Amino acid sequence: MPLALLALAIGAFGIGTTEFVIMGLLPEVAGDFGVSIPTAGLLVTGYALGVVIGAPLMTVLGTKVPRKRMLMLLMGLFIAGNLLSAVAPTFAVMLIGRVVASLAHGAFFGIGSVVAAELVAPSKKAGAIAMMFTGLTVANVVGVPLGTLVGQHVGWRVTFAVVAALGVVGLAGIAKLVPELPKPEGVQLRHELAAFKNTQVLLAMAMTVLGFGGVFAAITYIAPMMTHVAGFADGSVTWLLVLFGLGMVGGNLVGGRFADRALMPMLYVSLSALAVVLALFTFTAHNKIAAAVTVALIGALGFATVPPLQKRVLDQAHDAPTLASAVNIGAFNLGNALSAWLGGIVIAAGFGYTSPNWVGAALAAAALALAVLSAALERRDSAPSAVVAGGTPAGQRASVHH
Repeated sequence: MPLALLALAIGAFGIGTTEFVIMGLLPEVAGDFGVSIPTAGLLVTGYALGVVIGAPLMTVLGTKVPRKRMLMLLMGLFIAGNLLSAVAPTFAVMLIGRVVASLAHGAFFGIGSVVAAELVAPSKKAGAIAMMFTGLTVANVVGVPLGTLVGQHVGWRVTFAVVAALGVVGLAGIAKLVPELPKPEGVQLRHELAAFKNTQVLLAMAMTVLGFGGVFAAITYIAPMMTHVAGFADGSVTWLLVLFGLGMVGGNLVGGRFADRALMPMLYVSLSALAVVLALFTFTAHNKIAAAVTVALIGALGFATVPPLQKRVLDQAHDAPTLASAVNIGAFNLGNALSAWLGGIVIAAGFGYTSPNWVGAALAAAALALAVLSAALERRDSAPSAVVAGGTPAGQRASVHH
């Protein structure tokens, strides 16, 4: 594997860290700016919405720029946003910094996947893409817990400054190690947009929004839930995030393994189990051991949906997958934004810190219902035309005699 993949993985590590680390630092940020926990949750919502907007926008703009240069520009945005967050004098300025950083997220993974695949032989393309995404996975096991630990003991501003420094390392690595690649030719935006007329593509993206949203409804507010309800010390949030990250790694591997073998059954199992576990989290959150186990399960079941959902979009938009793939990355973050906002609403309404778990369970159940609907429509559309026309074999014979 070429060293250029390491540069891409470092960039992915930084992006993954800045996306998730805020959840462990919500109490500290809220306290510093004198805002409520639900208001601080807007830092999750704002980042997620920035990815939703930035993924297709930056991907479209990237069709006019050589890929290496585009990756460098995206890392520049990422660095600027995290530096702005680190020095933000007000909550509003920090929110702007989060949005600026988020604009790089979707397009970096979309364009980075293409670059990673071009750097190796055809037989190694999947491994190259997986190596880049390893940065995102490792971020949730190492970067997020360490960032939370630093933020709680030294200050959350230091965490974002360190993340910006990671971005500088990633940018330098891309500049030094990634070869010059020609800008893509013959890209037809109209052709890419046509994929969104496909009902199955839209259903897959809706499943992404609701399914992954279920995870974030609970995890966005994990710090106050675990400290105020389960009784963990503030420092324990770091290790709980490690458990969540380990669950993510395991779930992602299992989901990837079975997505090619039985995609829809994999979705049925993971989404139904996720809905049940999120509902149970309302009760297990009152016991330290049970809460810790549940956090790991949410990470595993939530990320077990990621490979099949991403593959579902690629399969259904096979004629023009680039923009659809980038938009689906945005869909994951739209789910994050929706669930963080809904979770904040139920907390602010006085239902307690465990109430977002019910929101998450409802979202996961809705995603499961869409998966069942999608499969039913697919079976209907793929049914032999003769059966559809005649209704039954007997009906077909009757129609012939008449």
